[in-house]
Amino acid sequence: MSSGVCRRVLQRLQTAGSAPTASLGSWSRIPSSCCRLRAGPGYEARRGLSVPGRSTMNVFNREMKKRQKNWAASLQDGHLYDYLRDEVGSRVADRVYDVARTFPLALDIGGGKSHIAEHLNKDVVQRLFLTDISEKTLKQSRQSEIPTNCVLADEEFLPFKENTFDLVMSSLSLHWINDLPGALKQIHQVLKPDGVFIGAMVGGETLYELRCSLQLAETEREGGFSPHVSPYTAVTDLGNLLGQAGFSMLTVDIDDVQVHYPGIIELMTDLQGMGESNCAWNRRSLLHRDTILAAAAIYKEMYGNEDGSIPATFEILYMIGWKPHESQAKPAKRGSATASFGDLSKISQPINTNKT
Repeated sequence: MSSGVCRRVLQRLQTAGSAPTASLGSWSRIPSSCCRLRAGPGYEARRGLSVPGRSTMNVFNREMKKRQKNWAASLQDGHLYDYLRDEVGSRVADRVYDVARTFPLALDIGGGKSHIAEHLNKDVVQRLFLTDISEKTLKQSRQSEIPTNCVLADEEFLPFKENTFDLVMSSLSLHWINDLPGALKQIHQVLKPDGVFIGAMVGGETLYELRCSLQLAETEREGGFSPHVSPYTAVTDLGNLLGQAGFSMLTVDIDDVQVHYPGIIELMTDLQGMGESNCAWNRRSLLHRDTILAAAAIYKEMYGNEDGSIPATFEILYMIGWKPHESQAKPAKRGSATASFGDLSKISQPINTNKT
């Protein structure tokens, strides 16, 4: 999306001089036990983790996020909003299957209703610990053949000892953490040597259509804009963060998931039902009616489909990192190569034996 397109749309709205109208369509959408574990006094300081008062970024209101997830879990039709988590959870499970081994003990961070474990079996994971910040969400965790223990815990402060788990998984929860480098270090610490971390989180281009539409509409209607879509991690930073946390043999890849909605109201309703509403401290809690109508019109004009629906893009970042162990393959020493890329030009071309 170019800034020139945004300026042209904004100029067209300003020239019209009246609030744009939009057909918002219908409100229909497109179709174990829990325990508390708390760290003891001085636990975070002893492990060198982020604690209140330290100089770490405090972007998100974690208490607000817990209330949002509890509210979403209390909805009678809450299962209708699980489509994105189910899809991403299945793709994380596929990456677990790609590792040819059995994990005696695994941890799912921010697992909610256990969207990953339902796609796994006991041949891969023999026992699972499932954590989430929302107690109501944990009570709705889905049954699977894997013996599961639910733990009410904040992803920013994992209440587990070092070298405990053979596998740590996470799906669509790390993007709400204030201290992501510190969280990755905690994950590295609770892993056993030669343990693996497999996770997924939303990336920086997620919901760019919604972000641009709201910014343009708010600028035109109110003379300025506030952030309504939370900031996300860029894929270019993720590999560095994993490396700084101590992981080796890193793999990072991107997958775009595009969902189509009747209109912007349905999109925002589904985000709320997912428990994915903005919880940044600098968020603006109120959107004026004129601004929403203008944003709906901009969204349809800039990104709308021919059938009248609008697309919403979720950029999913998948990551795999291993805790170092002496048995792992190591890179050869510098200067030990026996061939040079410069010699490739000296290789003779194959002789064409086909004679005309």
